[in-house]
Amino acid sequence: MLGYSGWQDYELSDGSGLVKLGDNPQHPSWSLGVLGMPGFTAYMGLLDIGQPKAGETLVVAAATGPVGATVGQIGKIKGCRTVGIAGGAEKCRYAVETLGFDLCLDHRADDFAEQLAQACPQGIDVYYENVGGKVFDAVLPLLNTAARVPVCGLVSGYNATGLPDGPDRLPLLMATILKKRIRMQGFIIGQDYGHRIAEFQQQMGRWVQGGEN
Repeated sequence: MLGYSGWQDYELSDGSGLVKLGDNPQHPSWSLGVLGMPGFTAYMGLLDIGQPKAGETLVVAAATGPVGATVGQIGKIKGCRTVGIAGGAEKCRYAVETLGFDLCLDHRADDFAEQLAQACPQGIDVYYENVGGKVFDAVLPLLNTAARVPVCGLVSGYNATGLPDGPDRLPLLMATILKKRIRMQGFIIGQDYGHRIAEFQQQMGRWVQGGEN
């Protein structure tokens, strides 16, 4: 069983909020990652909102986190060229060598925006947003017409107490969304997609068992 309880040996429950994992799961930890909430978030955000197509460029922020890592691998299954964004050379190596991203860029680099433009010569078709801030500033001018932007998180602003420094960029954002007909949509996985968890578990289970990435 999977449930949101304490780290304890025993718990008395009325059954609400519990999910049956099935008989003898091969790797119970998968239910906390790729077959759990992070995988579900990656799956629905990318496939329902992002709608990736073979040959498109998919850029993933926070590419080595549990959500971003899964997004990148689903993107490869769908035939996308995947560009990860992470913090530091070690994470970027992990994204490419272990997770299978085509390349990964360090957002801490002084010339990050220039590197991203060079990495996406055909523009960006799908951007899976987990970060916001300066990372999104670099992504925005590269978004193609009819690009899709699933907004999963904005980690750069979670502790903000006021507006960011610098000029107001909202007019530029709104103008870009309008002119390029961009779809930018936030979502809360449990509230918006809870009714589709069985679909996710079946498809993701097949991918995991088949060793796809």
